Amino acid sequence: MPTWRQAWFQLHWLLGITAGSVLLVIGLSGAVLSFREELIDALNPGGRHVAGQDKEALAPPQLLAAVREAFPGRQVGTLALFAEPGAAARVIFAPRPGERRGDTVYLDPYAGRPLPPLVGAEFFEWVEALHRWLLLPREPGRVAAGVLAIGLFVLALSGLYLRWPRRPLDWRAWFTFDPALKGRPFLWGLHSVAGTCALLLYLVFTTTGVYWAFDAVRDRVDAFAGQPRAPAQARNAPRVRNMQRDDAGAVDVAPAWATFQRQAAASGWSEVILRVPTGAAPTVLFTWLDAHPAHERARNRMTVRLPGGEVAQDERHADKPAGGRFLAAIYPLHMGTYFGLPGRIAMMLAALMLPVFTITGWMLYLDRRRKKRAVAAERAALVATAGAGRPSIDNATSPEGVLVAFASQSGTAEGIALRSAAALEAGGLRVTVASLARLDPEQLRHHQRLLLVASSFGEGGPPDAARRFAQRLVQVGGDALAHLRYGLLALGDRHYARFCGFGHALDHALVAAGAQSLFPMIEVDNGDTAALARWRRQLVALRDADAVPAEALADEPLAPAFEPWTLSARRLLNPGSLGAPLYEIELAAPPDAAAAWRPGALAELEPRLAADTVSALLRATPWTADAPVVFQGRHCTLAEALARSAVPAPQALVQGLDAQALADALVPLATRRYSIASLPSEGHVRLLVRQARHEQGLGIASGWLTAHAPLMAQLPLRLLANPGFAPVADDRPCIFVGNGSGYAGLRGHLRERIERGHRRNWLVFGERQLARDAFFMDELRHWQAAGQVERVDLAFSRDHAPRIYVQDRLREHAGDLRRWVGEGAAIFVCGSLHGMAAGVDEALEAALGRATLDDLIAEGRYRRDVY
Repeated sequence: MPTWRQAWFQLHWLLGITAGSVLLVIGLSGAVLSFREELIDALNPGGRHVAGQDKEALAPPQLLAAVREAFPGRQVGTLALFAEPGAAARVIFAPRPGERRGDTVYLDPYAGRPLPPLVGAEFFEWVEALHRWLLLPREPGRVAAGVLAIGLFVLALSGLYLRWPRRPLDWRAWFTFDPALKGRPFLWGLHSVAGTCALLLYLVFTTTGVYWAFDAVRDRVDAFAGQPRAPAQARNAPRVRNMQRDDAGAVDVAPAWATFQRQAAASGWSEVILRVPTGAAPTVLFTWLDAHPAHERARNRMTVRLPGGEVAQDERHADKPAGGRFLAAIYPLHMGTYFGLPGRIAMMLAALMLPVFTITGWMLYLDRRRKKRAVAAERAALVATAGAGRPSIDNATSPEGVLVAFASQSGTAEGIALRSAAALEAGGLRVTVASLARLDPEQLRHHQRLLLVASSFGEGGPPDAARRFAQRLVQVGGDALAHLRYGLLALGDRHYARFCGFGHALDHALVAAGAQSLFPMIEVDNGDTAALARWRRQLVALRDADAVPAEALADEPLAPAFEPWTLSARRLLNPGSLGAPLYEIELAAPPDAAAAWRPGALAELEPRLAADTVSALLRATPWTADAPVVFQGRHCTLAEALARSAVPAPQALVQGLDAQALADALVPLATRRYSIASLPSEGHVRLLVRQARHEQGLGIASGWLTAHAPLMAQLPLRLLANPGFAPVADDRPCIFVGNGSGYAGLRGHLRERIERGHRRNWLVFGERQLARDAFFMDELRHWQAAGQVERVDLAFSRDHAPRIYVQDRLREHAGDLRRWVGEGAAIFVCGSLHGMAAGVDEALEAALGRATLDDLIAEGRYRRDVY
């Protein structure tokens, strides 16, 4: 069952590729008609204008006499005069039998002679018939044009709904896009921004078009305006102007003309049409515009009796009720003339944009079809493999193996997900593939490993199909997904302000729910091959290199190998603290290594069991420490294998026939990652490690680093980039929030910004006691004294009653926080997930609002490294 948004999207593209193709013709013809009169004049120099003269133009009686002489036997229907000097008078003859419209002739206003026929007039009449009736018979053509107007109305409103931005009050979200974008993002940006610009004009086009197309609509509008139309029977009778009538040229209209001039003298006139209606008592009907009319249909009407020149009717546009003036404005609104030349230009541009929408809409549609066909082929291949008992497609209930999920708008993310699944299953992994549209965060509780391929739609939002999942995921908190290990590939385009915005939002929500990342999020800029290569390397790393064939992924090297770094220094930072001991660890790179990293990077280590623990395990076995075994594909001693493994169950130590059987049963220790507190310029990797203690003793990794590993020992380590916590590229203000060992992740950022001369830095940091845990104060005071850190707010929780934490400091200074964020600040949070990170998130939401916080996440201005 499609969502409401998906249903509107389907309707939008269906109307776009059907009605839109015909609306292209309507738009082009409408643009031509926007400046019809100017184009005709350009094609006919002197055709409707002659050189102005000092003498007065001929009066209607003289002009009608000239017409009677030049066209004997022809009946005159109307005579139009224009006040502009040199403007030709216009005569429209009564139509001949069987014709709907009579011929039009222009006369020299000073001599009464006919001017040459206009070149191109018939072409513009054909264009008008195309625009109004699609070259169909009048009545069915009128209905067809009305249906198209309704289609354009639905397209305009559905497009508005589909592109509604996250920040609707920001005009840039509506009216700007980056022209440097390429491919589908460029087409989508052009399509949506142009549609927004023309939206109001299209609503005018469509509502006025529907008014003319359907009599039922027009009857109701006219009645509501207080100007009810004549009954349908009277309207469908032959029109007066198409019947034989008194010849205007045979009637002396001089008395009527004199009366008209007297009556219209106060307001003046710019155009007047003289008509002789049929009737027993001859009368002359004048329809005219004031000298400065509100618009081209602000017409006044006057009926004058002959031969005496008495006024029988004098109806002025200005005296009409509001409903009557509104009805008269419908045509000028449709043409844009109601707003003068700017309105005409705007309407012409809006009409010309209809072909742009049609072309870009078709290109987007064909691109979607092409990608869907490619994805369908990949899916079919994977389904065929699934038939052989391998991966399952869209069966997200299987808890075994790896769940590969995707959020795709155009099919790119789905294609990558399917290729990734095929590569994993080729290496023997059980794989489940599912769209986020068919997943619920509750289902993630039944999986241990998750790979996500997520594209961002528009300005960093989720694809339509993933909106529901995204909304539900942010509601999952606590440790609901603490068992889940995930990897995330985020697709985006750096030309958008919120690059990979949806990927950042997913990463943030998963961490908030307790999930742990298998590797830092990988961002892909517009199909960047290097980023996709890193993703392929991470897929290889999910299993041993032998398990996933290299040809299944690509000829790419594996993830950086662990290298032997030297434990050069270890120092306790908080002696006597109420909390657990915090150590500063310094590691020196191998002599031949060119170590380089950026602030926010991680150090990943392979921990070891303490030597005493390994000795105790060996005493429980019948084998010696130097018994040769193969562990994780490498030859080593049994003691080395035990040091790199989780403590086995007691029964496992005595089972088996040889040492290799024990080695085969061992489970390797998980690697540990720590935020790097130093920069390469300092000559070493500095870590801050909190010593953890459990019932069984010290934590494995923290105990090894802070107590068991001897100084100058060689520790297996590799450096990992951390894109989700990378520094900002410009000098925007930055707010750094953290506690405890989280100072490590913040210090690298502060050091680099200080070296680059960026001083808009605000540190909000927390520890237990000023007297015992202020290991950072000397360095911080130096930075403050030098003006390199603009602001510092500290929270020593045990020095206050009640206790004060960093989230409390943020609440206290919510006004300043909003001001910094308004100035473009980025927020970095590093420290404990439980307590601090969740509390900071709540404080930021309270100060900034959920929508603003979501925008910061999507824009990459809210970056976290929490654990």
